[in-house]
Amino acid sequence: MRDRKPESRRRLLQAGGAVAASAVLGIGSGVGAETDPAVPAETPTGRRSKSLDTEYFKGMYATESDPWRFASSPYERDKYAATLAALPRARYASGLEVGCSIGVFTRELCPRCDALVGLDVVPSVLDAARARCAGCPNVRFELAAVPVAWPDGRFDLIVISEVAYYLDRADLARLVARVRGAVLPEADIVLVHWLGVTHYPLSGDEAAEGFIADAQDFARVLKQSRTAAYRLDVLRVTRADPKPAP
Repeated sequence: MRDRKPESRRRLLQAGGAVAASAVLGIGSGVGAETDPAVPAETPTGRRSKSLDTEYFKGMYATESDPWRFASSPYERDKYAATLAALPRARYASGLEVGCSIGVFTRELCPRCDALVGLDVVPSVLDAARARCAGCPNVRFELAAVPVAWPDGRFDLIVISEVAYYLDRADLARLVARVRGAVLPEADIVLVHWLGVTHYPLSGDEAAEGFIADAQDFARVLKQSRTAAYRLDVLRVTRADPKPAP
């Protein structure tokens, strides 16, 4: 997990992919679903060639309620603090967290937003997030596999933390299009991604740089920081679409 040494985490991630694949028995759903998860399609580098589908994440949570140690990892704790500190504004009217998982960061982010929406793809995970954020009346959660599914509304803060590298390049472009149609003028977009070796379709750098490149027509980089473990990019919207993307 993320509080382990990178080599150990790489082996765990690869093992996790195998666990998820055996759990779904060839059943796929969502964006970029692999035709046979029991035999994952991989690139020559050993990475998945397609976006990780909903069944992958169901498999990861099937035997552990917190497989990535969001609630206990020092890595996550420090990353959450850095993410909150990097937010350019003290408060936002409407926030969106893509990939909220069990709601650990959601609970920390909710005091900074008048309204906050958390998205994830596993129903039991959202139940855990709702329980964790029971004292946050400004938070609501939706079951959504991005970029195919997307919530209604416009946002002045969108957080995409440890999510974009689960997508292949085509789906990353679709995610950027979703964000383009959902941001308010001068909204902030926060990207955070681990930099270690994984079997995901994209590396942390590829996910962040790909998002930034695809968003350059409507957002600019406001600030960036980098540690040995992760990178954090904050973008500011320069041009908001008049109508949300369909």
